[in-house]
Amino acid sequence: MIRRSPLSRVFLSRRLLSTTAAVSQPSVTLGIRREDPERIWERRCPLTPEAVEHLVKKEGIKVLVQDCDRRVFPIADFVKAGAQVHPTLEPAHIVIGIKETPLSELVTAPVPSPTRDGGSHVPRTHLMFSHTTKGQPYNMELLSRFLKKEGAGHAQRPQGMEPRLIDYELLVGPDGKRSVGFGWFAGVAGALESLSAMAHAHLEIGVASPFLHTPRPHTHPSIPSLRAKLREVGAAISADGTPPCLGPFVICATGSGKVTQGVLDIVQELPIVNVRVQDLPALVSNPGTDLRKVYLVHALPGDYLARADGGVYSREDYYQHPENYVSEFNTKVAPYLTLLLNGVGWGVGFPRLMSNEQLVVALEHARQVGRGRFLSVGDISCDIGGGLEFLARSSTLSDPHYVSKPVDVPQHLPGVQMMAVDILPSALPLDASQHFSQALLPYLQSLISEYRGGDAAHKGALDAATVARQGELQGKHAGLEAPLKVWRDSVALPAASASGSESKLTLKPKQKKVLLLGSGMVAGPAVDEMCRRSDVELIVASNSLSEAENLVSHHPNARALLLAVDDHEKVGSLIAESDVVISLLPVPFHPSIAEMCIKHGKHLVTASYISPEMRALHKSAESAGVLLLNEIGLDPGIDHCSAMSLIAEIRAQNKRVVSFTSFCGGLPAPESADVPLGYKFSWSPRGVLGAALNGARFKLSGRDWEIPGKDILASHFPDVPISNVLKMEGIANRDSMPYADTYNLGPQAGLRTVLRGTLRYPGFCDLMHCFKVLGLLEANSTIVLGDWTSFIRLCLQNRYGTQIPNDAASTLSAISSVIPPAQIDQLAGAMSWLSLLHADFAMPPLPKKPTAPIDIFTTLLAHKLRYEPQERDMVVLSHEIVAESLAAPGVEEIYTSSLITYGTPRASAMARCVGLPVAFAALEVLDGKVLLRGVQGPTDKSIYGPVLRGLEEVGLGMKENVRTGEGMEAILTKGLQSRIRQE
Repeated sequence: MIRRSPLSRVFLSRRLLSTTAAVSQPSVTLGIRREDPERIWERRCPLTPEAVEHLVKKEGIKVLVQDCDRRVFPIADFVKAGAQVHPTLEPAHIVIGIKETPLSELVTAPVPSPTRDGGSHVPRTHLMFSHTTKGQPYNMELLSRFLKKEGAGHAQRPQGMEPRLIDYELLVGPDGKRSVGFGWFAGVAGALESLSAMAHAHLEIGVASPFLHTPRPHTHPSIPSLRAKLREVGAAISADGTPPCLGPFVICATGSGKVTQGVLDIVQELPIVNVRVQDLPALVSNPGTDLRKVYLVHALPGDYLARADGGVYSREDYYQHPENYVSEFNTKVAPYLTLLLNGVGWGVGFPRLMSNEQLVVALEHARQVGRGRFLSVGDISCDIGGGLEFLARSSTLSDPHYVSKPVDVPQHLPGVQMMAVDILPSALPLDASQHFSQALLPYLQSLISEYRGGDAAHKGALDAATVARQGELQGKHAGLEAPLKVWRDSVALPAASASGSESKLTLKPKQKKVLLLGSGMVAGPAVDEMCRRSDVELIVASNSLSEAENLVSHHPNARALLLAVDDHEKVGSLIAESDVVISLLPVPFHPSIAEMCIKHGKHLVTASYISPEMRALHKSAESAGVLLLNEIGLDPGIDHCSAMSLIAEIRAQNKRVVSFTSFCGGLPAPESADVPLGYKFSWSPRGVLGAALNGARFKLSGRDWEIPGKDILASHFPDVPISNVLKMEGIANRDSMPYADTYNLGPQAGLRTVLRGTLRYPGFCDLMHCFKVLGLLEANSTIVLGDWTSFIRLCLQNRYGTQIPNDAASTLSAISSVIPPAQIDQLAGAMSWLSLLHADFAMPPLPKKPTAPIDIFTTLLAHKLRYEPQERDMVVLSHEIVAESLAAPGVEEIYTSSLITYGTPRASAMARCVGLPVAFAALEVLDGKVLLRGVQGPTDKSIYGPVLRGLEEVGLGMKENVRTGEGMEAILTKGLQSRIRQE
């Protein structure tokens, strides 16, 4: 919980309430746009509740807040301040947010005038970081929505009534410097993240430094707390120094804006000595340099830019003729650095700080200078492929750094660790939001005054920050017409006019096409995530058109289609027209879909296990250059991704795995579990029952185990100790042994335990085993059911081949002959609850033809054990890995990685945990970032890395821990042996 400082709150309130405004003036409506509530790291707010209270009470305006989860200021604080919760911001004259508005939420129509003499309607104003001012291609469609006769939604908009777009990035004060932004906070957070990342890069080469204790910004409640922790790191350096094998630690900051000011400010908590660029060679080569200091060089353009003709740097000449200059940063600065903190911007036509070619020179020179030089970069500017050409992508707060090694870099040279989080101020949400709100408020007051027909104190600044107004690009932004034209040309398609006698150009986004087959219980989150991308056109094809239509109803870039999977011609046609296919169909359909994908050269993504039929397609898929990506849901899926990530981390610490245990389960939340089996269905009921028929093979405490399907429920683990609160039992899940190879755990002979299992509440296994003994799970024969009360009797006859009289006493007698006395009471209670012992008119319809008992039982359980609207489900996933140090054999540590999450009103936990990984992986494949081909699971970092980052951002990140002591192996072994003795 992030708490606001009472002192800052009082100070801010006094400051705001000191302004007097006439509440009798014409009312203007302000809308505070929500940031995506699913993206848990995007934790900033443009206005504080105190600012809202001022605007409501002193300015007399109406404030609307979109109903969403605000993690910095609770929605109740806004309501208390006088704001009104509203699902949309259509009534708002002024709409404010942080990042650019999603196209599906952008409201562009004019609004009623707040003044009587101002006409019936006026254009609305949007304020945001629009990411359009540099001509960013991905946002040209957003910009087009503010211009005349462009983009969706302009048809009902009179010319001259197009909305106004103001970009925060362009608001400047009288001194010409940016006045509204998060730059200083990005600098502070970026410096801390980069110092922490640098320490981990040094661990990779076997060196530990005091910077391992650098606080990550999101782990502390305030900046003063972060400063205090960093001072502790500085004190340790002053006392004991930095590692001698790495030489003096040299940090370089570039740039001179607020980002760099934040960097320079926060690092002052360290024992800093300021040095010049020209001092670096002597400083690093001198064995007497004091290692109890940290050396800071602030490199300015004059330090590393030179005219190509040999002339000296001139700032005025540089900005007039940038083509005449080259950067010498790669030879003068980079080779001597321990950490580069880049805060300098870059524009097309200007020399890069370092190109990929220059990086090679820098790395060669750094090897000669000394160990650990130029291994780490914090690119706080986060300009992809910009000033540092080798910045290939941004990173996330959950996975803040990665290694970049362009193809230009020879094999013998290392890559460079990059910290490039693009939402750094979100790690300091309270401080950043309060600062932003204070800076923005005067501009909002000016806009309100404009809407009321009065004078605007900051009119000049607002006009300069206006990108588009009344359908036209403003001022210097007229140059954006060039990238807009590129975008128009890329999406312009000839279309026949209504009369058919002439043609015209219509704008249709050039989209990537995704075909999603199936509309079942886990499809919703996948559809929502895919449709967040405006460049994706999604077709949801299902044998239930109503289900599919419900999934796409609120997405303009998705449509539903009725499809029978056995209509191979239609399915093949849809696959041929798609870029990527997602199949959420039942497992038996996947191989035929995969064959059509191979035929048409299209990639396929599924959440299901790799079946033998699917595995057989590997070579043909590989030859066709097609990826058939499977096992990317929950289990299998998230379990694979998180296991691979944790195992890679363990190996990086020079340790080997000696025991691997993993359990996963989708269950009702405890308050919803008071039903037979302690279970309700959040995914395919047939799949749940079918899993109870699978045999299992695994290794536990050094012993190989093989349990046939008929005994799997009876031979369960009565206690799986993964939580101090939740009591769980477990079932071994299929064949665990191949995962020793899948996860590259090493020779099976060197492993004590390799076990994957399924979690259930206590009592599930015994009761389900009783159902199996009664014949309710029989899949290879059929019965004809006349009424539900005869179901158990007919199943018993079918299983044991003995006729049973058609009366309740005979049925109960037959049950007692096959079920142990200790389980009769539990079974009788369950049968009664399921209405199998007495007539009940609220039962599902009976099958009209001979049907396998398991399918009849599936129908009944799906009806009886369904979630009610107010109930929620739960997903529990837990790995326990015991690792041994290679440097100290016999020394073991227990690594745990776990996820416990609950369903929400929008989607079940199961739907999110299956659908979202599918979507994240499919988008990576769609964007060409996954180079694997053939039949694959998510065990390559190009897949599991982005999937885990995406899950972290939506609140489904794994929680990891390390401890010593006893693990769960002994408890599982003891429990299993006791069950087998009982049987």
